[in-house]
Amino acid sequence: MPPVAFGQCKNPANVAFRLDSFEISCHSAAMNPDVKICGLKTPEAVDRALERGATHIGFIFFEKSPRYIEPDLAGQLAERARGKAKIVAVTVNPSNDDLDEIMALVKPDMLQLHGNESPERVLTIKAIHNVAVMKAMSVRDADDLKRVESYIGIADRFLFDAKPPAGSVLPGGNGVSFDWSLMSWLDDRVDYMLSGGVNKDNVALALASTKATGIDLSSAVESAPGVKDLGKIDQFFDAFAEACLPEPAAGSRK
Repeated sequence: MPPVAFGQCKNPANVAFRLDSFEISCHSAAMNPDVKICGLKTPEAVDRALERGATHIGFIFFEKSPRYIEPDLAGQLAERARGKAKIVAVTVNPSNDDLDEIMALVKPDMLQLHGNESPERVLTIKAIHNVAVMKAMSVRDADDLKRVESYIGIADRFLFDAKPPAGSVLPGGNGVSFDWSLMSWLDDRVDYMLSGGVNKDNVALALASTKATGIDLSSAVESAPGVKDLGKIDQFFDAFAEACLPEPAAGSRK
């Protein structure tokens, strides 16, 4: 496989780097993108997300988040999803003890690392727990994508989220987006989920303007921070289904 580099930049003057020193084994943009509903806390929300086709169910183990859930309760909810969707445990700079508890009680299919975990730390976690890892990256400008290179071949997947606004204590789930056009500079084979401000009104644009193989959302389907709204879950999946419809062939009848 030839080296994977960032795609051709439309305006090279705006980007001062090019990654061309690594290889990567990833699948290309999915025909049917994954959908991860994150920050679930109730059986009703888990069930509705599954009914509507969520491929990933996320539980947040960051105590400052309004979506925080105790591992024992998350373990009970995870059983409703096991075998139907991938179970993702979202952590921020977790300690070894934290991970031991989460792995024992929740038995996730994947750990999402949303802090400043180093590549070495990611490798250690994977070796100890034998679990896939999705490394979250906060993005504001092209320079923020430099960090991707050191995780290639280590993280199993990436998640790109907006950098938190000033004053926020949450690394994600702030409901703000970033310039998705930056994603065009990533090689098509970089496997990632897109997060940060994706909702029913812009999911079509998010999919059309990026090569994301998955969409991650939380606050977009809430009536209040940490409170999932079943109606909003339905509205999102309705919009998502429409966005994924194939375009009519040129010259076809209306």
